[in-house]
Amino acid sequence: MKRTLSLVVVTLGLLGPMCVRAATVDSAAIPDGTYTVKVEKTLDSKHIQVLMDNGSETTLAAGRSTVDFSKIQPSDQIKVSIIKGTVMVYLDLTSH
Repeated sequence: MKRTLSLVVVTLGLLGPMCVRAATVDSAAIPDGTYTVKVEKTLDSKHIQVLMDNGSETTLAAGRSTVDFSKIQPSDQIKVSIIKGTVMVYLDLTSH
């Protein structure tokens, strides 16, 4: 019984990081469209790390000079229009 439990723990320990990496998506692979996402982290005024509705994480870049993420906070819900993997416009849905 101890051996089986040890094997399960080791297997989960090895598979855990692989599952996390599998959930990260390249923003260029996201089809053009409008998405509602949750902000996990603002990296700088032109890059944010978000959680998509399907559970995937990605880092989004501003696609225009007018797009500025500096006022977005972690846990904010935003609607983004993505074209070729970059954010063209966004709307903060979270009331502050």
